[in-house]
Amino acid sequence: MTTHPGQVDFLSTDAAATLVQRVGLTELLRGLVSALEQDFSRWQDFDKTARLAHHTPDGVMELMPVGDASHFAFKYVNGHPKNPQQGIASIMAFGALMRSDTGAPILLSELTLTTALRTAATSVMAAKLLARRSSRSMALIGNGSQSEFQALAFVRLLGIQSLRLFDIDPAATDKLIHNLQTQLPGLQLQRCKNAAEAVQGADIVTTVTADKTNATIVSRAMVEPGMHLNAVGGDCPGKTELDAAILLDAKVFVEFAPQSRIEGEIQHMPEDFAVTELWQVLRGEQAGRQHEDEITVFDSVGFALEDYTALRYMHALAREHQLLQPLALLPQLRNPKNLFALLLPPDVPHHDHEQAHCHAIPA
Repeated sequence: MTTHPGQVDFLSTDAAATLVQRVGLTELLRGLVSALEQDFSRWQDFDKTARLAHHTPDGVMELMPVGDASHFAFKYVNGHPKNPQQGIASIMAFGALMRSDTGAPILLSELTLTTALRTAATSVMAAKLLARRSSRSMALIGNGSQSEFQALAFVRLLGIQSLRLFDIDPAATDKLIHNLQTQLPGLQLQRCKNAAEAVQGADIVTTVTADKTNATIVSRAMVEPGMHLNAVGGDCPGKTELDAAILLDAKVFVEFAPQSRIEGEIQHMPEDFAVTELWQVLRGEQAGRQHEDEITVFDSVGFALEDYTALRYMHALAREHQLLQPLALLPQLRNPKNLFALLLPPDVPHHDHEQAHCHAIPA
């Protein structure tokens, strides 16, 4: 925790990147998957709500809150698919972590890089429960900012040996191949001419496309028995990636059903469409994959608990590696009831008694 009452720990983007480099991406992701599993396994401890969203013709801006008896966390995140045309990232995020007993902020953090890490870690957490253990090939459709994190997480933590890549923007695939070759020079990479070619023969299909539209990136005819679909890109109303017919033939898993029914692939479906929340599988209360030929779908929209976990995890690691900066975010008051003292000139004496006797003011 911070030691000065007026200071909050700050984790910058540069510090977060340095932390990943020091710890190692594989080990950081491995630890984050474990932390997510622990927090999802105590699902009932959290006060949960669907995120608050402000939609515009160009994108969406969201607030994502969650808390338990020890901490409260929130994230601000946007999604503006046209931003790269202006030289701006399509997804940007920051967040904060507070103590539940006092409400005092203890961490203000970048979450753009951390969101990419926690999204990949959440995908791995789900795939450990839902994909066939023999899975060695993954289709990766959508080769933008999230793609490297998904690829590296699945290769290094789940044993994927080959990736089949497709994006409507060839430059995005060029970028992905270059970055992956610097990290995994022996990895089998196949550039595909369309989504159908990418999906063919894959054990796992990961979709991370950005357009804010109801799209059919993967049709029912493409999906083979036993595939696990990791649908990450559909994350707001009116934005989907999968043919609705896939959902009817698959077993569908979600993070938080009340949010997923508004934002996920299952927004196609009626309110009584059966889904299983991941925490139920982690706790052994519901089954995950039950046979080799079953089609499984992780309808991933991103839930605030993942950011709560990531904030606490990154905070602890950054403190260990001395990468936190002090930020004077809060007022420093000798009398916590005298906020107005901040506005008094230095030469004016402060009334610092927490309790004062009542005196009549002369007329």
